[in-house]
Amino acid sequence: MAETVCRKLNGNMTENDNIIGTEPEPAAAAAATRSGFVALIGTTNAGKSTLLNRLVGAKVSIVSHKVQTTRAIVRGIAIHKTAQIVFMDTPGIFKPRRRLDRAMVMSAWGGAKDADLIMLLIDSERGLRGDADAILQGLKDVHQPKILVLNKIDRVDPESLLKLTAAANEVVEFERTFMVSATTGSGCTDLLDFLTDRLPEGPWYYPEDQISDLPMRQLAAEITREKLFLRLHQELPYASHVETEKWEERKDGSVRIEQVIYVERDSQKKIALGKNGDAIKAISTASRKELSEILEQPVHLFLFVKVRENWGDDPERFREMGLEFPRG
Repeated sequence: MAETVCRKLNGNMTENDNIIGTEPEPAAAAAATRSGFVALIGTTNAGKSTLLNRLVGAKVSIVSHKVQTTRAIVRGIAIHKTAQIVFMDTPGIFKPRRRLDRAMVMSAWGGAKDADLIMLLIDSERGLRGDADAILQGLKDVHQPKILVLNKIDRVDPESLLKLTAAANEVVEFERTFMVSATTGSGCTDLLDFLTDRLPEGPWYYPEDQISDLPMRQLAAEITREKLFLRLHQELPYASHVETEKWEERKDGSVRIEQVIYVERDSQKKIALGKNGDAIKAISTASRKELSEILEQPVHLFLFVKVRENWGDDPERFREMGLEFPRG
């Protein structure tokens, strides 16, 4: 044990003369922290949001069986060992047709180019058909390090997985290939271990208990939008948008939230409301229940449906979604 010797002089004076003793031993060095941004890209419905929620360990991105449910970049924050991994769940990349489609694809590629590492997620069942091959071609011009993640491996035989791995690596040079199931969690720990070692040393960007940088008002709108998709399936197309217009913390510890569901036509409004208001009531109940669990407080949720023609051409709606409005 290190010590500093002090001598008493004349019974009452202390002299710290530094003649005898040793310097204090340095404390054991704490493991260096690591942090960085990982862009999660892929085709629509490849399972990006499901994987993000699995890796973060909490719900930060909406999930439904309908494609294109993620519209803007959602950051989910995972803590694994000494690393803080900031995942950027980007919109699915696909051939855009509408202005909103173009904004989503622009957002996805922009997020990829801002990241420390790019993680391409491919649906093992669909393989490289359709947009997946186009994404691989686009990655040739992206200089960040890249890893390949094959999802839904529980639905594909091992030989097909090996062929898919070889085909993708022929087009783009990936540092590593991982095979996971976002639904069951298989392979996810190995993926987190790799990312922890791969990201650069540095301080964490966010507090330890924060799981997303998505504003709570926007997350609440995303939750309601998910319930809208799950309830209405094919009846209501993507011509709908949810905004949180009012958020009031009440003295009794509850929160009052008012949200507006925007649609483009009166016929869509009738679908969103449902017969005798059944649809909107079911959406509100499901959303309120999940929001109460996330916020850990009682939620009073009020939903309104408004018709706003051509909201998909309104720059203000794009800003609300965190997207850049594409001109032309």
